[in-house]
Amino acid sequence: MLLTMTTTHQPATDLGHLLHKHPDRAQSFTTSSGVAHVFYPKATNEECTVALLLEVDPIALVRGPGSTLTQYVNDRPYAAGSLLTVALGSVFRTAMNGRSESYPELAQTPIPLVIRIPALPHKLAERLFTPLGWEVRINEHGDSRYGDVTLTGTVKLSDALKHLYVLLPVLDGGKHYWVAADEVDKLLKAGDGWLAAHPDKELITTRYLARKRPLVLSALERLAEVDEVEPEELDNALAEPKISLARQRKEAVIKALKEARAKRVLDLGCGGGALLRELITEPEFTEIHGVDVSAKALQEAARKLRLDRMPDRTRERITLRQSALTYADTELAGYDAAVLMEVVEHVDPSRLPALEHSVFAVARPATVLVTTPNVEYNALFETLPAGQMRHSDHRFEWTRAEFAQWAEGVASRRGYRVKYVGIGPEDAERGAPTQMAVFSLGDEN
Repeated sequence: MLLTMTTTHQPATDLGHLLHKHPDRAQSFTTSSGVAHVFYPKATNEECTVALLLEVDPIALVRGPGSTLTQYVNDRPYAAGSLLTVALGSVFRTAMNGRSESYPELAQTPIPLVIRIPALPHKLAERLFTPLGWEVRINEHGDSRYGDVTLTGTVKLSDALKHLYVLLPVLDGGKHYWVAADEVDKLLKAGDGWLAAHPDKELITTRYLARKRPLVLSALERLAEVDEVEPEELDNALAEPKISLARQRKEAVIKALKEARAKRVLDLGCGGGALLRELITEPEFTEIHGVDVSAKALQEAARKLRLDRMPDRTRERITLRQSALTYADTELAGYDAAVLMEVVEHVDPSRLPALEHSVFAVARPATVLVTTPNVEYNALFETLPAGQMRHSDHRFEWTRAEFAQWAEGVASRRGYRVKYVGIGPEDAERGAPTQMAVFSLGDEN
């Protein structure tokens, strides 16, 4: 089986430094899946191509311990899958980890790459690679499930190798070796920084772990802890901040709550409790009420908050309640502040008036904080395809002008004042990645 990788980054032969494989020399490596040959069909300053050719003995595979293959004739020597993944991880391990002593900055820089896999089960290729910033071209091999797949994108080399390491066996739909608990660690390590935000993370996890339910549940649970049940984990892939955007967002919300001198706080659309876990550590918030329409999310929040092991005095400060934000709930009235952190974009536009009524008229806290993505900033996310929203469940994403138009309309109709705060690294033209509106109850006559 064959895989080639081409770059036009100049000088293109820097690819050899990143891969730790010299362009002027062909090398062979014995791996657990066969003999891997690395060579460069083309190596100039303008364009450099590296090839990984894996020679597999199908008879040795069948005779190998723990193999589930029962036939001597199979597609393993020819079609890219878990065997090629093993070779990638073995031959390019240092590059996959993003390490380069001679070119450390380049190792962390996205470069133009074209990856070609001549024989790959292609059914899910576009669906799985496109959200990661790849343009996918497929030439089908007749009526078979295989195709000649080309991926084009500007991506860090280490990320490209990790994408391949995880998704090749996922596309193949099977592994040639026994899948044990250590495969969860391998998946999470290779998926660090991108898998938690992938719209098909459950499909990827299930197929990578050979549909072994205990392993799949363990991996998904750990992924949820990584992204703190926030679908906008893409935010954390920003190159700039050492502190993730998710963390900056929570800090901005807590700062605004303190400035409003709020003590009794509603977290509306609390999900798995990412903000609740921060609020409970702040003693000035004497009563915290987490609300979500999903019973499963509330169970997850309770688990992560460790409510069953929480000291009584702390436990008395927090309540979880199942309720829909688009329906009036009088039990939510009378609080000092309400937070809708990355919530409104998950609501159908036709239901926004109902949300406005339930929050600003029925609950009517003195302060309301609303954060939402700034769609203008999306162009700066290198792994987000043009025109695609940050999460598959978003019903819309607003520009700053659209957000202001909605917020000012709400404020005018409901007797609030409103101001705006940018969260995250601010671009001179596109603003900040997250926008927050701070509503304060005005004088009522």
